[in-house]
Amino acid sequence: MSNSVPLLCFWSLCYCFAAGSPVPFGPEGRLEDKLHKPKAIQTEVKPSVRFNLRTSKDPEHEGCYLSLGHSQPLEDCSFNMTAKTFFIIHGWTMSGIFENWLHKLVSALHTREKDANVVVVDWLPLAHQLYTDAVNNTRVVGHSIARMLDWLQEKDDFSLGNVHLIGYSLGAHVAGYAGNFVKGTVGRITAITEVVKCEHERAVHLFVDSLVNQDKPSFAFQCTDSNRFKKGICLSCRKNRCNSIGYNAKKMRNKRNSKMYLKTRAGMPFRVYHYQMKIHVFSYKNMGEIEPTFYVTLYGTNADSQTLPLEIVERIEQNATNTFLVYTEEDLGDLLKIQLTWEGASQSWYNLWKEFRSYLSQPRNPGRELNIRRIRVKSGETQRKLTFCAEDPENTSISPGRELWFRKCRDGWRMKNETSPTVELP
Repeated sequence: MSNSVPLLCFWSLCYCFAAGSPVPFGPEGRLEDKLHKPKAIQTEVKPSVRFNLRTSKDPEHEGCYLSLGHSQPLEDCSFNMTAKTFFIIHGWTMSGIFENWLHKLVSALHTREKDANVVVVDWLPLAHQLYTDAVNNTRVVGHSIARMLDWLQEKDDFSLGNVHLIGYSLGAHVAGYAGNFVKGTVGRITAITEVVKCEHERAVHLFVDSLVNQDKPSFAFQCTDSNRFKKGICLSCRKNRCNSIGYNAKKMRNKRNSKMYLKTRAGMPFRVYHYQMKIHVFSYKNMGEIEPTFYVTLYGTNADSQTLPLEIVERIEQNATNTFLVYTEEDLGDLLKIQLTWEGASQSWYNLWKEFRSYLSQPRNPGRELNIRRIRVKSGETQRKLTFCAEDPENTSISPGRELWFRKCRDGWRMKNETSPTVELP
């Protein structure tokens, strides 16, 4: 039966642990054709798929090797039949050795689930091949894991519902095969796959972060594309449109695949705080196309943010509401006020040319001025909505090199029967 997949995790990797000395192999043992070697030398050959039960956070500790059909290693290794059991499945390897993130993942699992069994599926002999050959081997490795799980199910108190398969890259394919071949339904599968090539190991560290920083969960938001996310349009949690990532992900009823987006810090803990900002920009003069460079500083009860740029994904629309995404690394608490700054144009040749072109097209109106009366803010993490009004209602204009201050004037956004302010054109 196919297993349930609560979250098809982010864009990264999953590895394995150092293998110890050769051990006798059971029916799940080496997959090579024994007929290719004389009987005289068929002695201590490592199996192509081995199951290493990691019993310590120490990466130097070899752990114990389980063997299909042999119950004594389970007892010798203190395998806990009633506890959660994690199988970590690495992917294709060019070096033929395990990589460092695997040690961190094993340690994080032991930290979060102290009584759990953490098993590293070592299929290095089949993964250290040409990539196409390694792909062809994933089905065989999936069968080996399924046979091990079927055998464990024959033991008293062992439950397949307590099993969590964590696969990286091709290991994710292996996990999928294992879930299909096993008799029953695996409790959970996490597929950690690499999407952004330059962020090597990024996803697996996000998963580790979700284990060790349980009090700082990172949230991802459903969105159709990255541009809409960058505009701050997708910070909704209605109808399961947001979820914690990694180990803390909640099972979703929706079976359709969806794209989830989030911002992160450079290092652990990766959590940031997302804000959607809706700014209605009024123009009392016909200034044509304009590209202001806006920055905001958020002031809260806990802390103040750094000066944050408002990324312009397309262009600023005049006499219209523009939406932006900003995020902070600190928990600011309840927002109290906002400083909006229009940075003066830098003196690059490109900007000088734009200024000159703008002057030529509008010789009678060299000044640039926009008006902003309020800013509406929504927190992605709390889903709270706030409205900030201009500190001086008589002065809502902003131009290059100037700033405006806004203070919280309302919980929520537009009130019932409230209409948009009238824009009077001269």
